[in-house]
Amino acid sequence: MTAAARPGKPVPPGGVVGILGGGQLGRMIALAAAPLGYRCAVLTPEEDSPASQVAWHTIVAPYDDAAALARLADLADVVTLEFENVPAQAVAALAARVPTAPDERVLAVTQDRLKEKTLAREAGLATVAFAAVGRGDLTAMRETVGFPAILKTRRMGYDGKGQRRVDTPEEAERACRDLGDSLIAEAVCPFEMELSVIAARSPGGEIRAFDAVENVHENHILRTTRAPARIAETVRAEAQAAACRLAGRLSLVGLLAVEFFWSPEAGLLVNEMAPRPHNSGHWTIEACRTSQFEQLVRAVCGLPLGDPARRHDATMTNLLGAEADDWAEPVADPDMHLHLYGKAEVREGRKMGHVTRLLPLGAHIADGNG
Repeated sequence: MTAAARPGKPVPPGGVVGILGGGQLGRMIALAAAPLGYRCAVLTPEEDSPASQVAWHTIVAPYDDAAALARLADLADVVTLEFENVPAQAVAALAARVPTAPDERVLAVTQDRLKEKTLAREAGLATVAFAAVGRGDLTAMRETVGFPAILKTRRMGYDGKGQRRVDTPEEAERACRDLGDSLIAEAVCPFEMELSVIAARSPGGEIRAFDAVENVHENHILRTTRAPARIAETVRAEAQAAACRLAGRLSLVGLLAVEFFWSPEAGLLVNEMAPRPHNSGHWTIEACRTSQFEQLVRAVCGLPLGDPARRHDATMTNLLGAEADDWAEPVADPDMHLHLYGKAEVREGRKMGHVTRLLPLGAHIADGNG
């Protein structure tokens, strides 16, 4: 920790924000921190990571490398993260030396799908029916969830990894053998729309939420985000309030992205949450007064939160694999904003960048298509 900051005090411009993770989210955090006068130090296992290309300093080492963690703590005034599945022990080791946001208490919940669902229920929010499944014991699953169901690993897994649909007890038994001993079973939920809201919370408890957005996934990977979602104002307000309530229950500092299922019949159901910037919030860079990335920097550094209000409607589209080669159209269109992440290896389905198209306020609601 530098002399510029002390525990419990705001980190002034000129300070250093440490980032666990070197992917595109870390890259965009660093890009947002620079105009506010902050430098970023990144700890990542990857050589030539997207974040390292724009960060002030990069430490290439595993997340559980004690010497690397100590070096990051020496450099940084506060440490945040770009993905939630870093080892909790690493965050705890950092927290003993430098403020971390979010801290290991938040990760203990958000790294475990069962604890996430339980937190939502305890906060008075609706979810699909769920049950813990341990060591292949399907008793609670049969009684609470039934079939069909989705079996998921409680920890790790993203973009559809670590989960399987099961329609019979026999399929569930096979899935348990493949997925492991610590699982959660969730009822299959017919839904009309997938929504998400990103809320920011400061150390002093100030909470601001971005607008609710509408997400479309293909093969379990986010394809497009439409901002704002085409939903009633009552549903929009309910989703924003739910995200703010969860951020408060966690006493989180930073960002909390909350994903929901919605249908007229079932209403709003909490699905998953992540204590970091979220793919469905990339549209905020151009379309909001304050982006999700700037808001994160403000929150973890103890600055007043920015105004999350929309200045435009927007559609964000992920560029997967070789689609990033088709950059000519977006760079020629003044209403399109291209972001390429600097990843050297192109793989099918890999997020290589995104494009945000700006539209006049109200355009999505007016045309119904986006």
